[in-house]
Amino acid sequence: MFKNNPSVNLLFLMAVILTSSCTERFYKVDDFPKLTKFDTHVHLSGSNTGIAEQAIADNFKLVSISVDLDEKPDIVQQFNYATFQKNKFPEHVYTITSFTLENWNSPTWEDEVIAKLKEDFERGALGIKIWKNIGMTYKDADGKFIMIDRPRFDKVINFIKQQGKMVIGHLGEPRNCWLPLDSMTVSSDKAYFKDHPQFHMYLHPEYPSYEEQLAARDRFLDRNPGLQFVGAHLASIEWSVDELAKRLDKYPNMAVDMAERICHWQYQSLTDREKVRDFIIKYQDQLIYGTDLYISDFADNSNVKNYAHKLWTEDWKYFVTDETMTAPQVNGSFQGLKLPKEVVDKIYYHNAVKWFNIKD
Repeated sequence: MFKNNPSVNLLFLMAVILTSSCTERFYKVDDFPKLTKFDTHVHLSGSNTGIAEQAIADNFKLVSISVDLDEKPDIVQQFNYATFQKNKFPEHVYTITSFTLENWNSPTWEDEVIAKLKEDFERGALGIKIWKNIGMTYKDADGKFIMIDRPRFDKVINFIKQQGKMVIGHLGEPRNCWLPLDSMTVSSDKAYFKDHPQFHMYLHPEYPSYEEQLAARDRFLDRNPGLQFVGAHLASIEWSVDELAKRLDKYPNMAVDMAERICHWQYQSLTDREKVRDFIIKYQDQLIYGTDLYISDFADNSNVKNYAHKLWTEDWKYFVTDETMTAPQVNGSFQGLKLPKEVVDKIYYHNAVKWFNIKD
């Protein structure tokens, strides 16, 4: 119908090109199952395969992390469970091992740890996890808290580097941990620290402070500039993208996963969405998707699958659309970030391959 009006034809063609170009720059909600994605922070602590089955349905690969808990299953059992699931789903499950400080006062502690890690690396572990009980639970023979910057860790960390493996560090806790429950910013922290008062540092002022926990972690990174390090849970600097940016600038060998901390970005999005969005775009090479999903042999498979799918799809919606959303952890509505495709690709896939040394 524009046959006799070249100017209108040209404008129409330009509009089509611009619309197509804009669409191609961003993913849609419906693209979720089409992309291969990584959730790099789950705990497959049983032979129950519900999460892995849902991951396959939703086109996810998983990194199952062992943690030095003071309860069952212990780190040996956890790694055995994760390895069982890795063997069952070799294209979809990867593993991370851990070690314990139970025999810290033994003169052979380092050699015992290295022997265990060597065995676990031979069984396929991509690296190791160090947990918040370093700095919050374990004490030495003099009754002093063992912090991660102790020189005694050097021999173990040097072995890990020599093996070409990486370290995930959950050191410290959210800053909310040092606040009373009614002053915490997100409901998930309120619920967790209500149920785990032993880790609610507001109740334990005699323990190392938030600042001391992060300072010890930073000194550990200063000691190990060649270590490939992923700070779990936004490196316990979840409360401020500005503060986290300072660490990512200072430590180019550090990335962070966002497991169980996306709600803190959503909380910040309530007042300054663009700051959060600009941060993610700027540091797109150091940010990795993760959730902290957990499954045991006592879990109801159907409920676990539904929960995992809902969590994964809601996070996807936050990252790829600009829709107004709500989340159970956050009091108020916020707008999705609508990140460019290349940023989403890195967060969900390429950064996992890079930082975990995955041969995919």
